[in-house]
Order: sequence, then C-alpha cells, then structure tokens
Amino acid sequence: MQLSIVIVNYNVRYFLELCLKSVYAAITEINAEVIVVDNNSSDDSCAMVKQLFPEVCLLANKENLGFSKANNQGVAVAKGEYVCILNPDTVVAEDTFVKLLQFSTLKNKLGIVSCKLIDGAGVFLPESKRNVPTPKIAVQKLLGITKEYYVNSISDTAIAKVPVFVGAFMWLKREVYCRVGGFDEQYFMYGEDIDLSYSVLNAGYNNYYFGQTTIIHFKGESTLKDAVYAKRFYGAMQLFYKKYYASNFLFDMLVRVGLKLIPLVTMFTKEDEVVQRPEKTLETTKLSFKKIIELFEIQDFYYKIHLKNSKFSIGSKSSKSRGEVVFVD
Repeated sequence: MQLSIVIVNYNVRYFLELCLKSVYAAITEINAEVIVVDNNSSDDSCAMVKQLFPEVCLLANKENLGFSKANNQGVAVAKGEYVCILNPDTVVAEDTFVKLLQFSTLKNKLGIVSCKLIDGAGVFLPESKRNVPTPKIAVQKLLGITKEYYVNSISDTAIAKVPVFVGAFMWLKREVYCRVGGFDEQYFMYGEDIDLSYSVLNAGYNNYYFGQTTIIHFKGESTLKDAVYAKRFYGAMQLFYKKYYASNFLFDMLVRVGLKLIPLVTMFTKEDEVVQRPEKTLETTKLSFKKIIELFEIQDFYYKIHLKNSKFSIGSKSSKSRGEVVFVD
C-alpha cells in the first residue's frame, strides 16, 4: 500500500465530512487507506463516518487521549509506505497526494514534507514553514515578535528544506515515523508537531516544504486562541526545552510571567480588521476541490463550500476564529 492518511477527530463532524470528501477525491489513483481516530466526540462524528464512509478504518476512543496518542494509534494500524497526518478541518486538492508521492521518490533521507496552507479566508498561514524555536526565538515569540519564528526567506510557493511544520499536514515515510517513536505522548496538544519535526531532523533526515500544492486549513475550529490555548502552548514549549536543551532559567521565568500577562494582553488587544468582501457559495457538484482552493487564494470573495447531497456549507473569514457551519434547506 502506498499511503495511509490518519485523521484525528474531536467534535468537528461537518468539517470531517468535508475533509473526507476531499481526501477520497485525491486518492482515486493511489493505493491508499484512510484511518480516522475519534477522541470520544460528543457529536455524531462516528455515526457519520460509519454511514457515509464505511470504507474508513474508524478507531473510536472512549476518552479524549489527545492529539499525539491518537495519531500514534492510527499509525500503529497503518499499512502504507507513507503516512499523512491530516487535520479534520482541512481540504486537500485532487492532486495533492499524487504530487507528494512523485516528489518523495526524488529525495534521499526524506524526513517530513508539508505544503502550503491557507486559512478559510484564503490567506497564507505562516506556520506552514517554521524555524526550530531556539530559546531566543521562543522568547521573541512569547513577546509577540515572530520574524524569526517563521521561515520568511523562501517564497510561499517554493520547494526547499524547512525545519519545522504544523501538525495539520505532515507527510513522511511510516518507517521514519516509527523510527523516531512517532509523536511524543507527553504532549497532549500543541508542541508535538515541533517535537516530531525536530526529532526527525536529529535522526539525520531532511524536512521539506513543498509549496506547489495548497490545502485549506480552517484554523481555529478545534481550538480557540484564548488563555487556555496560551497556557497549553507555552507549557508545551517548556516541555520541548526540558527535553532538548539544558535548563534555561530566563526562558522559564518569561514563560511564567507571560502566562499571567497573556489574558490581559488579549483583553486589550485590538481585533484584526476584517476586510469586507462579498460572500459566495461554491458547489462541489460544479467545481473540483483544486479549483475551489484556487478561488479561495484569489481572495475576492468570502467563500463557503457546499457538499453534494449535504445540508450544510462551511466557510471562515479569519484564521483566528472558528470556521463556520451554515445549515441550508
């Protein structure tokens, strides 16, 4: 088998349906399997998967085991030469996996490959390509300075070595994933993608950003950017430094101070101005997922996607808020 796609789901039933539709459109010419690990969702995610996608390998947990452990569960039963870790709030193009398979055969010591991610408003997500967060870079990030945190030296459509990727889309050989131990289960959520990227680099592999395919990531649907998010994220960074770096008193102190200040900063931070655009719904009966993604990137409308034979549409106007599910007659 060429490819195993592992999707960890938690209470995003409608996004998961859209994601799976796009995934199956992208594997028509690939020997692939889809594995969904559900972390005890309270919505009808599992029932939907069983009814609409009976071919999916569904692992239904009785509790929320977190992102790391659930992905490791999925990879443990995977049979593909490659695995793709994919968020449920994403949309892939019909040729995304084909392009990555072709690219992967050309590289020796291939580590993780990721691609260009845009949000629900069509805006490029800078976390598509990140640097290793050294203590200096992490302190800057804590203070809101992100210039060195992201890799800005290459274009968004480039193909180049990049150290760190976001867990919404991570492609690598299953053998490599298993060799480095997969996701470190000490991380419940946040930071595990940085850790895996760094572990793969330390094992002697090369990580690549492949900007020749784009996916939509309706960022913000599974988690909200609030004080709880901040505490988990910076707690994950502390774990990362304890694991890979000598004790750093200054960093630990700044993290503790930052965690107390973040709720206050958030309270007084002005919301990003939302650029007003007309809204438009795109029908999957008329357009391919690739064409839909291309239209999102143009950013002339706020687009919603309506699936064939469904009673809902999905869209978003920001990478900092939840994606929106709109029910239609």
